[in-house]
Amino acid sequence: MNMSISIDCFKAYDVRVQIPIELNPDICYRIGNATAEYLDAKRIVVGRDMRLSSNDFADAVIEGLTDAGIEVLDIGLCGTEMVYFGTMHLEADGGIMVTASHNPADYNGIKLVREEARPISGDSGLVDIRRIAEGDERKLADGGKRTSTNIFDAYIEHMLTYVELDKLKPLKLVVNAGNGCAGLAVDGIEKYLPFEFVKIYHEPDGTFPNGIPNPMLLENQSVTSNAVIEQQADMGIAWDGDFDRCFLFDENGLFIEGYYIVGLLAESILKKNPGGKIIHDPRMTWNTLDIVERAGGEAVKSKSGHSFIKEKMREVDGVYGGEMSAHHYFRDFSYADSGMIPWLLVAELLSTTGKSLSELVGERMAMYPASGEINRKVEDAAATLQKLHEVYAADALDVDDTDGYSFEFADWRFNIRMSNTEPVVRLNVESRANPALLETKTKEVLSILES
Repeated sequence: MNMSISIDCFKAYDVRVQIPIELNPDICYRIGNATAEYLDAKRIVVGRDMRLSSNDFADAVIEGLTDAGIEVLDIGLCGTEMVYFGTMHLEADGGIMVTASHNPADYNGIKLVREEARPISGDSGLVDIRRIAEGDERKLADGGKRTSTNIFDAYIEHMLTYVELDKLKPLKLVVNAGNGCAGLAVDGIEKYLPFEFVKIYHEPDGTFPNGIPNPMLLENQSVTSNAVIEQQADMGIAWDGDFDRCFLFDENGLFIEGYYIVGLLAESILKKNPGGKIIHDPRMTWNTLDIVERAGGEAVKSKSGHSFIKEKMREVDGVYGGEMSAHHYFRDFSYADSGMIPWLLVAELLSTTGKSLSELVGERMAMYPASGEINRKVEDAAATLQKLHEVYAADALDVDDTDGYSFEFADWRFNIRMSNTEPVVRLNVESRANPALLETKTKEVLSILES
């Protein structure tokens, strides 16, 4: 018999915590076993990232699954999207990825999906899995086994379907895997592409000799940026540890705000899927709405967060969904997010338009300048949102509460929302071709929320 324990490592979308206190092999075993019971599964795909604890944690998850009679398809070292792909490709009943993505070295975590790579989040199964894992009953059944399964070639082949290979030009690309797992995928795809790759921190290394793989950190951005300039490359690409997000730099080494990449990818996808539906979050919208309308698509708004976007895409048959946080979702990829497809599509745009990345996004940035996401810790997030509502709602042309509050005026708009994962509010401001107004209004909103 197990004993009942309290497990506190579950977050809104996944498991991600410091180790070994909040996550250890025993808890991993329990989560594996509980997932088998919750899904009533027969076959589950399991993968892991390069973190030093990931092997042991994945072994424990697998033991929990096989004890429950599950056939485990073990795909080994990989990125999160390869578990999504494997779950779809192998027609498994679910997938489990052991990763802490961009978190510090003393963290690890678990991401879970069900059949067709559908997310398992706080509102769709995580709470139940936690309850089962905390209990003192184990699911035990015969027939469980672990099979090493190679999906790599099939995954690479699928990635190549998103671009027309004969249209690609010989570009020079700086790629920074941050010693995460992205290098594996780049090496697999490289031989099919006419690109020259300049590889930085390419080998997976869970000791993080060059810092944690988080391209949002300024000190990490400068490495990619400087290399682009030194190498006179056409573009820079950096990933987080499990490469479900990629971040792009133009030929001048400038980090491109994720918001403008959403517009770029929407345009690219609509060329291939005329009249398609594009899903976006409410944080910053004007650029995306303008591009989608010009390209003859239909923009559909969704609450921020991967489970909401994926659900909305399935509901309306959306062809692409994008968040400014660098998560990009594709219908043909089981509505899942990928860190490989976006840069391939942008490289194709560079090839077919003959324009540089700074030209492709520069015009859009001038038309719709944006603050980028500004995070502030607050005592009471709900009260802060209410205070801003009292100040701005009466004069706004539109107030939207899809996710927090969006207030729209003739020449500027902003969104304020509470974080799903930490005690902060997140502010995004944009204007119509008016950087001075953007700056003034950003300061104005911040002074109110900080007062």
